[in-house]
Amino acid sequence: MEGFVQRITKSFFAQKTVEIRRTSVIIGSDSETRVSKNETGGDALKKLGVINLGSTSTKVAYFEDDVCVFSDSISHPAEEVKQFASNWDQYDYRKSRIVEFFESKGVDIAGLDAFVSRGGHTEPIHGGVWRINEKMLEESRSMKYGNHVSDLGMRIAYDLAKDKRSAYIVDSPCTDEFEPLARYSGLPEMPRQSRFHVLNHKACGRAFCKDHGLDYNQVSLVVAHLGGGTSVAAHKNGKLIDGDNGLEGDGAFSTNRTGALPVGALVDACYSGEYTREQMHRKLNGLGGMMAYVNDNDVLSVYNKGIAGDKQCMEVIDAMVYQTAKSIGAMATVLDGKVDAVLLTGGIVHNEYIVEQLKKRVGFIAPVYVYPGEREMLSLGQQTYYALIGKEEVFEL
Repeated sequence: MEGFVQRITKSFFAQKTVEIRRTSVIIGSDSETRVSKNETGGDALKKLGVINLGSTSTKVAYFEDDVCVFSDSISHPAEEVKQFASNWDQYDYRKSRIVEFFESKGVDIAGLDAFVSRGGHTEPIHGGVWRINEKMLEESRSMKYGNHVSDLGMRIAYDLAKDKRSAYIVDSPCTDEFEPLARYSGLPEMPRQSRFHVLNHKACGRAFCKDHGLDYNQVSLVVAHLGGGTSVAAHKNGKLIDGDNGLEGDGAFSTNRTGALPVGALVDACYSGEYTREQMHRKLNGLGGMMAYVNDNDVLSVYNKGIAGDKQCMEVIDAMVYQTAKSIGAMATVLDGKVDAVLLTGGIVHNEYIVEQLKKRVGFIAPVYVYPGEREMLSLGQQTYYALIGKEEVFEL
């Protein structure tokens, strides 16, 4: 979800509490009652198309039941994308590439039982499987809650689905399950927001529970996603009750984002006349963090320089670990110290040194487990399959 969630309208989040949409509909017949696997076609194989639109690529996967048969990434070179004035202008371009990909694999799109896309921007909702409908698409198209090419993904999934009730999103980036106390910031007009790597956070939590025979809805976890952005969140009984804003100025710094900054110095910089509003946002998200210190946002590159003798590079790595550990500790207090496990995920945890240093600092809280990379496509496909067979609820705006 790197660089994903855009600024939410100030007027909406100026409220002390946020009303989260919770309309529940169970997938099945037109009467919208729960159905068993037999009522959805017996033991017939469920075939799913999965898409995840990013700024320069589209991830595509095909599932049979909860098994990913194949997945790939379609590249969109900058010279091709820049010809479009907006994300929405890419509709025909992106859709045709997706259709071509499935056809090249011999997949009959008309024969798919469901299409699922990474979520786009809507009003805040809780996590889970949501049916894409016209209201959701209208909110997404309005850009009231943000703008990203994944908004277009929902439209494409809806149009490619065999009917208008078999297109879905899972664990939307607009998921908001914060508890009331988590929203306080110190200024009522600036409440803390739920904005981080929700899809991968929940996927990692579910993967851990599956590995250990646990119920995700009955455990307390601290999950840290370390990638281009870092976000640490407290998971309690299946809900993300508090977490760092992984996009704009919260928590630990990452490879190219600043994390939390000294507020006074930030205010002075904003009014210095040296930077435009856009330039300041770029410093916070894109040119901050590790990039600002050593002019490099590649963790492996910086680490290799460090072990080769570059003391500044090594210190920046250690400082990033230090700040991430502080965030993990903070989220442990949200759970009253009753933490079943600390989970590390994201691309950065492929680095063994970083993992070992984090374990040294936070291992006293709870056992630490590592889930390198991301599980977004797997989560999109599997959670939708579970909805199709009646094991997961389906919600609608």
